[in-house]
Amino acid sequence: MYNNNSDKDWLTAAVTAALGAGIVTSFAVSQGQNPFVALAITGFSALVAVLFSQTGLI
Repeated sequence: MYNNNSDKDWLTAAVTAALGAGIVTSFAVSQGQNPFVALAITGFSALVAVLFSQTGLI
């Protein structure tokens, strides 16, 4: 039912992480946060999620 040996797709992990972080940071921007800080947070979150996904931590 669940294949633990499936290939890790870094692009899917990056898109999923960016969408999730983007939702949170868009709310932060609506509350007054600097948009460039929000983009940096989104990018960092996506990078960490991809690294975790590739190493098998998640």
